[in-house]
Amino acid sequence: MNSTHSVLVTGGAGFIGSNLCEMLLGKGYRVVCLDNFATGRRSNISALMAHSSFRLIEGDIRSIDTCREAVEGVRYVLHQAALGSVPRSINDPITTNEVNIGGFLNMLVASRDAGVQRFVYAASSSTYGDSETLPKVEEVIGRPLSPYAVTKYVNELYADVFCKTYGMECIGLRYFNVFGRRQDPDGAYAAVIPLFVKQLINHASPRINGTGEYSRDFTYIDNVLQMNWLAMTTTNPDAVNTVYNTAVGERNTLLQLVGYLKEILQEYDPAIAGVTVVHGPERVGDIPHSLASVDKARRLLGYRPTHTLAEGLREAIKWYVGSFNH
Repeated sequence: MNSTHSVLVTGGAGFIGSNLCEMLLGKGYRVVCLDNFATGRRSNISALMAHSSFRLIEGDIRSIDTCREAVEGVRYVLHQAALGSVPRSINDPITTNEVNIGGFLNMLVASRDAGVQRFVYAASSSTYGDSETLPKVEEVIGRPLSPYAVTKYVNELYADVFCKTYGMECIGLRYFNVFGRRQDPDGAYAAVIPLFVKQLINHASPRINGTGEYSRDFTYIDNVLQMNWLAMTTTNPDAVNTVYNTAVGERNTLLQLVGYLKEILQEYDPAIAGVTVVHGPERVGDIPHSLASVDKARRLLGYRPTHTLAEGLREAIKWYVGSFNH
């Protein structure tokens, strides 16, 4: 691959961002990582810091000057920086809005002015909101159910306007419940899979919000890396200036998820079989069921998911068990 091409990964020290940085370095790109370490971790990129083609800019996308510095000489932007989490957005809608909308707009403007060739950004399945249609197809969305969902929908609207008004190439990837190596099990807004894994390893009961019958299209990190790569490199003119579901196309309930986790973790510790689940109230802003159609990504980008939930969990748990034991 042409090593003279630079890629900016915003939020590059985060869970998805650090995996993207690693993949791109492996393919011979120069990588600029922009992160303010609000949710990203230095340990996620510590192995990359010595790489001659890797550069870290410690800064915040809420600063337009920082965004301009980061896009200098860059051909592609993979924009991952955001404040995730529906509950966090409900607790603090102002900061979520400043980062996810203000920061996003800064990145679009900086990318436009720097002549960036393509802007690929993390969109969200939360955009489907109260739409009950299953599977979710890109063209049919509902009304957002949380401040977070509002911000991610506004990102899509802004990207669309920048494509039409300034001739930019933008592609949005609606992530569905991504999990895998480097996902943080700690903190108030930890994602469900690493949190449950950590609890089960410690023989603590995972807490499910509601009955556990809510279902999700859990998507392993390698599927997400593939989608970013395809979106960044596609030469199909019909494939740009749109959004894609980034998922597997299968759904599992939270109870099924816990069943898988216990089954795999028992191989490491048989006592985990006896750990029970506790149930709490349903969470405000949660979508009951989520299942993606990935037909559009298959057709226009040539996407072929490599990992189902069960396959991804085996790999993720191997990583978690190793990292928890250090």
